[in-house]
Amino acid sequence: MNRIPTLYPELVLGPAYGAVDYEWYRDRLADPGPADQGIAISVFRLPLLVVPVGGPRRGGCYSAPELAVAMAARDALASRPGFPTLRVRWPPYVDTCHTVDWGAPAPAWDAARSR
Repeated sequence: MNRIPTLYPELVLGPAYGAVDYEWYRDRLADPGPADQGIAISVFRLPLLVVPVGGPRRGGCYSAPELAVAMAARDALASRPGFPTLRVRWPPYVDTCHTVDWGAPAPAWDAARSR
């Protein structure tokens, strides 16, 4: 696992199969192949999967509880293939999370559901 040395909260990157939601994504993606190329991002000891673009998958997002976590995740994914056009989005409401988005924007009908 790679540790990202910054002023951000501790962020640990690991293999896709180490994510707690790895099987959930594999079961739901039209092409589960990109899930195998994904990365488990662990913040506060809970590894969650981020799936790169590939096949029919044109974009994705990662929800972060704090702005610092979102910025750390964006910086960690910047050097990885499959995560183009990384951007941090502010939450639309006070009680929702920041997101790190990559690839094509979500369709209008899906953006309301945060993908």
